[in-house]
Amino acid sequence: MSVESSEHALSAEVSEDQDNDAEAVTAEGTNAGAAAADKGTSASRLEEEGDVAADYLEELLDIADIDGDIDIEVRNGRTYISIVAEEESAGLESLVGRDGEVLEALQELTRLSVLSATENRSRLVLDINGYRKERAGHLQKIAEDAVATVKETGDAVALEPMSAYERKIVHDAVADLGFVSESEGEGAGRHIVVSAD
Repeated sequence: MSVESSEHALSAEVSEDQDNDAEAVTAEGTNAGAAAADKGTSASRLEEEGDVAADYLEELLDIADIDGDIDIEVRNGRTYISIVAEEESAGLESLVGRDGEVLEALQELTRLSVLSATENRSRLVLDINGYRKERAGHLQKIAEDAVATVKETGDAVALEPMSAYERKIVHDAVADLGFVSESEGEGAGRHIVVSAD
């Protein structure tokens, strides 16, 4: 696959993420047998993309001379890859970056590596040193605070721009609290607006 076509595919993926915050679960087929076959194929594909991604990240860690263990997990139709270190590692922290910016870029590069190797677009999620788990707790609090403000003032609340993955977490949290959220804006400025209806 050429660099140009890889970049085009990556661009299409980013656009799709922006247009579809829910990153919806694929619709199940009406034929149970076909659905089961698709599930088996999908699980196999996800395992393959996890292996490709792990190889790519392992090579990156070797080049950067950073210690870390790579864990792969497939759940809910998505591959989750974590890089962790037994001891505090400044090297791994540098791969997260300020506000997770380096982590987001590394995740996109890893997805591109999978695309190049398998010709399948990947929605894998990369985490380093538990950053995403910690951030998910913070996003839950942001959603709760926004809902509290909407309850108190009746006005819609616009949140800070965030990635499609993070917007998904906030959308789910707001829905669980019985309120409505929509994404607005384009590109890096795409953000969530929380309202009562």
